[in-house]
Amino acid sequence: MIARDLLYEGKAKKVFLTDRDDRYLIRYKDDATAFNGEKKGSIIGKGAINNTMSAYFFQLLQSEGVESHFVEQTSSTEMVVRRVEIIPLEVIVRNIAAGSMSARLGIAEGTQLARPVVEFSYKRDDLGDPLVNDDHILALGLADEEELAKLREMALRVNTILREYLSKAGITLVDFKLEFGRLDNGEILLADEISPDTCRFWDSETGEKMDKDRFRRDLGNIEEGYRKALKRVLGGGK
Repeated sequence: MIARDLLYEGKAKKVFLTDRDDRYLIRYKDDATAFNGEKKGSIIGKGAINNTMSAYFFQLLQSEGVESHFVEQTSSTEMVVRRVEIIPLEVIVRNIAAGSMSARLGIAEGTQLARPVVEFSYKRDDLGDPLVNDDHILALGLADEEELAKLREMALRVNTILREYLSKAGITLVDFKLEFGRLDNGEILLADEISPDTCRFWDSETGEKMDKDRFRRDLGNIEEGYRKALKRVLGGGK
């Protein structure tokens, strides 16, 4: 697979065209941002950790029947994916109140929710990725009713699989953000990444954070937290 022109550069990844029209190459970066880009920095080794963890989770989910854009990991920081049209929605699944949900609804962080909560936000950096409901999504034409139901169904399925897997690794999956894309035939696939950048991982015994909150909240030992999460995900123990 030969990488060609840079198609897009985001806050955490670069996307390249390749010598195949139906394939992209994604290169993960060590750059770190928070609060819609207001806070910026770098986390040494983050690109390799996020790439490796995402590849692992995509393959795990594939084995459980959840299709994604993932094709293969080609280096420590790169993977080849299928070309999809990204749906401009972030699908957030919450198992425990934390972050913006705690602040928005006045719920103490760490409160176990009675059931998983699915939220949607509109992918617009210039607007701060605002929360939207089903009516907004349908009215704006971001997805139709069938697609919306599929996004919710797939997100909850991913939640079930990852919660069960991570619990065996001593990790509590607090919440996470997913993105999805469409193939030319309209099929919806899981896309983007699943990593400490997009998930809240807490040590099941101590509550230690092993995710981007270490960067957001200036908790220190950021690289160590990311490495610890990857080691557990890959089966390396605590």
